Amino acid sequence: MVAFVILGILLLLSFSSFFIVGQQTCAIIERLGKFNRLARPGLNFKIPFIEVVKSKISLRIHQLEVDVETKTKDNVFVRLEIAVQYRVLESRIYDAYYTLQDPIAQIKAFVFDLVRAQVPLMDLDDVFSRKDDIADAIKKDLKNPMYDFGYEIIKALVTDINPDPNVKAAMNEINTAQRLRVAAAEKGEAEKILKVKQAEADAESCILHGKGVAGQRQAIIEGLSQSVDEFVKQTGSSASNVMDMVLLIQYIDTLKDIGANSKSNVVFVPHSPGNLSSISEQLRETIFASDALKKEKGKS
Repeated sequence: MVAFVILGILLLLSFSSFFIVGQQTCAIIERLGKFNRLARPGLNFKIPFIEVVKSKISLRIHQLEVDVETKTKDNVFVRLEIAVQYRVLESRIYDAYYTLQDPIAQIKAFVFDLVRAQVPLMDLDDVFSRKDDIADAIKKDLKNPMYDFGYEIIKALVTDINPDPNVKAAMNEINTAQRLRVAAAEKGEAEKILKVKQAEADAESCILHGKGVAGQRQAIIEGLSQSVDEFVKQTGSSASNVMDMVLLIQYIDTLKDIGANSKSNVVFVPHSPGNLSSISEQLRETIFASDALKKEKGKS
């Protein structure tokens, strides 16, 4: 019976003497309360009752989130979220475990001190545009002190910047107003271009219309001149009589066209066919002037 008890105790001691350390982990072995050695990943042995596994240190990269509230140079309270990535140096595990009692609190203290020293020197807009500079400064100031404690600072990031909600709303309103002002200027410029182009088109249209009317009148005058000359040659009548007859025919045709249109808006001024004499006189002068110009051109 005693033998079984002794055997059981030996087996228990044997099993308690072996322990396993996981990958990317290192165990600190103390002998009688004093640091003795480091146990690497895999199966390890310790002396029962003499040696103990004091702690297991992870060698993986850790990320610490730090929320810092401070004030900018233009007196705006802002909250910055800082992410610090760090890990224990494998060559300095002893310092990492025995030097600092609370490494997380130490890193936070450094971050708080640096951010509250840097941000009050910047305006709010500069905090947004220079957040990478803030992150680089945090990493630079943390690197050497934490190295002495056995920690390596991999990266520092400013993940978010949150001003006071009232300030954020005001910034959005300012941005909206600026964009509306730019949009209004662009719209006005577009309308100006359209009006200028329309005016140019109207001017070009008037010029072409004037040329068309002038050409039409010139053709009418030339046609009437030829017709009058032919009629005079064939009948022996005077040019003035022929023109009076042509105008009278035109006058009657015009009245006929107006009377055929039920929706006509023409307003007649009191007149009589006798008034055609003055019109015919003007046309005759125009025709004669046109003939004179042609003759002058022919001589030249």
